[in-house]
Amino acid sequence: MLPAQSSDKGLYMGLVAERAAAQHGDQLIILDHDLALFPEAGREITYTQLAEYIDDTAARLYAAGVRQSQHVAIHKSNGFDINIVSSAVARLGAVPVQLSPALNAESVLELLRRLGAPFLVTDTAKLEGPFAGAPLDEITNEVIVVAGSHPGAISLADLAGSPRQEPVVLHADLPALMTHTSGTTGLPKLVVHSARTLHGRYRPQAKLFDMIREHETVALHVSYVHSRMPLALAVLLPRGHKMVVMNDADPQKAAELWAETRPGFIESHPNSFMEWEELADHPLKPLASVKYFSTTFDAIHPSTMHKLLHASERSSPLFYQIYGQSETGPLVGRGFTRKTALGADGRCQGYAFPGDTKFKLVSRNGKEVTRDNPGYIDVQAAGRALGYFGERERYDTQVHGGWWRGMDLGYRTEEGCLHLLDREVDSIPGIHSTLEIEDVVLGRLDELTELVVVPGPLGEAVPVLSTRDDRPLDRDRWKDATTRWPQLAEPVQMKITELPRTATMKVQRIELAARLRALAIGQSS
Repeated sequence: MLPAQSSDKGLYMGLVAERAAAQHGDQLIILDHDLALFPEAGREITYTQLAEYIDDTAARLYAAGVRQSQHVAIHKSNGFDINIVSSAVARLGAVPVQLSPALNAESVLELLRRLGAPFLVTDTAKLEGPFAGAPLDEITNEVIVVAGSHPGAISLADLAGSPRQEPVVLHADLPALMTHTSGTTGLPKLVVHSARTLHGRYRPQAKLFDMIREHETVALHVSYVHSRMPLALAVLLPRGHKMVVMNDADPQKAAELWAETRPGFIESHPNSFMEWEELADHPLKPLASVKYFSTTFDAIHPSTMHKLLHASERSSPLFYQIYGQSETGPLVGRGFTRKTALGADGRCQGYAFPGDTKFKLVSRNGKEVTRDNPGYIDVQAAGRALGYFGERERYDTQVHGGWWRGMDLGYRTEEGCLHLLDREVDSIPGIHSTLEIEDVVLGRLDELTELVVVPGPLGEAVPVLSTRDDRPLDRDRWKDATTRWPQLAEPVQMKITELPRTATMKVQRIELAARLRALAIGQSS
């Protein structure tokens, strides 16, 4: 395989919409929510309007004092205007720092301190809610609200009509964006991207999309603060695709929206696709028009792919799974069809992208890496981030001779497929792969909407599950489905809304395990 080569180009977030509007100005972006930043926009905007909103926002931010290379943290209620603000910040040559709306106030405050007095773009809901009484004036340069007013904050609404600014194009290797890791293992790390590393992430995704000949309407339910979202815009806007951008994963709302817009391509998180399994039998047939499903955030269960592919009425629909990491972008991928999805090994993540990514397996104990003796997955990627902001040493400990070690465990098959078994931090003694158990059991029990296996108070493997409509678990069916794993403890049933999640809807396994320990302590006291 060819080595992974760094990109010879840069991806400049602040210019993507402007350049796309020059060719596809009348194409539509349909929203399932209103924009707090531009409430007059409604639920449909054109590419031209998007470019105008970004330019206008950049002018207002400049009037608020934002200048080249400064850090601008963005932490507001969920909405597509997060990406409008990020693009506007980038247009000024400043560095957008995208912080998930779901992050707790304590984590956000710690990250703001780490950034060293950044600008903070937020909203009154955050300031009057989680940040009420927080010392923001001590740890930020300025606090800026996207709408309304708040004491001590600058309102972008008051800066309408500010003089427009020429875009600033930074050197391709300078910091251009910060996102953060999922936070499944504690305080998130701030991941620093440059225009060059962003383009390295763009390359395999653009190649994949160039294989799609139809001009499909694309529905996106993707975390606005993940690096995937600006890259999705960079892939889709220049190609002129009609887009449906979604805040709400509620199955009924999704069904109504898709019945109206009829997307041919849907991208989202694996957990959202699990929620949408029930739409396979929906009377509106919201999935009938879908030719392509795609997820880039985590492994997805074979049973989920099977159900969604069979809900499509298109010929030969495809479910494409891409495995990647916050620090590297997409690493390997694989497509599944109606015939292959259900029988697939859910641990098979796919194959590297020639010229863009490569991987190798490194033994943890000096013995050959196999299914029964998994090793570290070391990778090279054109999109590997510059580092962790303020934590250079922590980043460097995961670099080994030019290879990045993300601490996932797996092995390579004879066919070259990368199999992911677990994160090292999530592995449980006596359990070959928690993810494998979850794949198999979810495929056997349709009534489950979520299942994660985490270490219990005594280190035992505890299955935590949710059911459709929170119905009581059928213990006989559970016993039949899990007979292969007698080492599993008794299952713990929780409402799906009670599970701690990241911005990309992953269950925070360490936090969940901590809650189980706290519950056990409370019961014994």
